[in-house]
Amino acid sequence: MKNFSLKNLGPGLLYAGAAVGVSHLVQSTRAGANYGLWMVLIVLLTNAIKYPFFEFASRYTAVKRKSVLEAYKEMGNSALWMFLILTVATMFIIQAAIVTVTSGLAKEIFGLEIPIPIISTILLLLVAVILIIGKYSLLDKLMKVIIISLAVTSLIAAVLATTKNFGRTDQFIFDMDLSQSAHLFFLIALIGWMPAPMDITVWQSVWTRERQKSDKSFNLKNTLFDFKIGYWGTAILATLFVILGSMTLYNSGIELAAGGGAFANQLLGIYTDSIGSWAYPIIAIAAFTTMLSTNLSVMDAYPRVLGDTVKLLGLAKKEIKYHLWITLIVAGTIIVVFFFMKSMRQMVDLATTLSFLTAPIIGYLNLRIVTSEKFPKEHKPKKLLYVTAWLGLFVMIALSVIYILTML
Repeated sequence: MKNFSLKNLGPGLLYAGAAVGVSHLVQSTRAGANYGLWMVLIVLLTNAIKYPFFEFASRYTAVKRKSVLEAYKEMGNSALWMFLILTVATMFIIQAAIVTVTSGLAKEIFGLEIPIPIISTILLLLVAVILIIGKYSLLDKLMKVIIISLAVTSLIAAVLATTKNFGRTDQFIFDMDLSQSAHLFFLIALIGWMPAPMDITVWQSVWTRERQKSDKSFNLKNTLFDFKIGYWGTAILATLFVILGSMTLYNSGIELAAGGGAFANQLLGIYTDSIGSWAYPIIAIAAFTTMLSTNLSVMDAYPRVLGDTVKLLGLAKKEIKYHLWITLIVAGTIIVVFFFMKSMRQMVDLATTLSFLTAPIIGYLNLRIVTSEKFPKEHKPKKLLYVTAWLGLFVMIALSVIYILTML
């Protein structure tokens, strides 16, 4: 694109800020560490089959200049109710998983002797204050610096780790056996947040609508360019984390820790072993700010989508203010962190699995809004995207059924 600059990017990097976090630092690293380099293929295939659902949401908003929530409303209140129920059922667990990982990094980097729930509470309050004061404009500016910093350090670490272990052949043995429930459950948890929960298709639509209000030139071409930079950029980052986990921990006899602080120690160790101890401050800041950005993005998204959904359903006589929604999310997340969290790994797996099981519903709704007769024919996606979308739905539903049967 001509005259490209970081100023052209907005919702795509907000998406990246929400996506690059637990799914990358935790799940992708675990994938490489436990199962080797073959997991790169799984990660890329997952990004490919989920791509259409994310593009459909951005495409709809760019063309209609409405969020997809308004499209759900046009289908009938049942679609909006379904989205609202799914959001309320998962939002506290998802926010808790994210803040727990962030707290683990903070505990390790700053040498804190404070329990994870207390650190999580402090971080949640800090994020809430930043959002209430700065809102969208501050979030938009922060994301550009944070994501680029992590991308550069991760690329350097992955290249150096690969150079050190280039002669290894055990990396290419496919070590996942889906007849084993533990392997199946991890695969489902990985796919659940790879590249991000399906809910983020709605969030990005809302962020795109916000951008359109201040930038009238943010048309279909600009929107899709911005979206693709964010989407495929996060796919590449996920690949780098799989490579890092595989090259440094696969077949090493070292298991990634379940606790937040211990995991953070291992994660930062992977980077410093690859690049050098001199890089620790840079890597630590990049990793922590990345997770902080995920907290910011997710906590910003929930008030927006909840507020719009409640308004469209006519559930409140007066508009519920942004800061009141944030207060609710902080309070609910603190309860989950204090009373329902046994380990970081358990919290992450629960959140990602719930996202996986609900993904086909949101995916199908997004498919319907661009196949509707109300959507302009000249702006409809190519047939290849429709085929990929139906394939993605089939895979996600099939794995969900297998998961439920295995649990039973």
